[in-house]
Amino acid sequence: MPSRPGESAVPSRSTPPPRPAARSYDGEGIVVGFDARRCLHAAECVRGLPAVFEVGRRPWILPDNAPADEVADVIQRCPSGALQYHRTDGMPDEVPDVPTHVSLHADGVLHLRGDLEVATPYGPHHETRVMLCGCGATGNTPYCDHSGPCAGHG
Repeated sequence: MPSRPGESAVPSRSTPPPRPAARSYDGEGIVVGFDARRCLHAAECVRGLPAVFEVGRRPWILPDNAPADEVADVIQRCPSGALQYHRTDGMPDEVPDVPTHVSLHADGVLHLRGDLEVATPYGPHHETRVMLCGCGATGNTPYCDHSGPCAGHG
């Protein structure tokens, strides 16, 4: 029961649930971040550096199994932005594409690369690579999660 006027015993639907934290994996000269809710399984990582990215292993990301430059190069191939990195060796973090590139795929998924600010229920997020939902069926607004008509996209 509310204790003061204006309070409600029911949680507000306008307040989003806490954003799930991305996991981080520390390596020599690089920290790799992974947000599982954004991963759409393009597999650029496992094809690019299988010694670093192996889904059957725990932890599945071992950044020290390749030079930091190679890890960064492969992470930049991740179209969804589920993989991110931060350099701790004095080298620069990912530089956004200039100009920004936007492509609309037949299934409605929007691929964007560049210096992006994405409005989310948790506030704005600075991004360099994203796949945004174009069908409106995502459970991870505004990011595509392949829960709608775009599920067949590879």
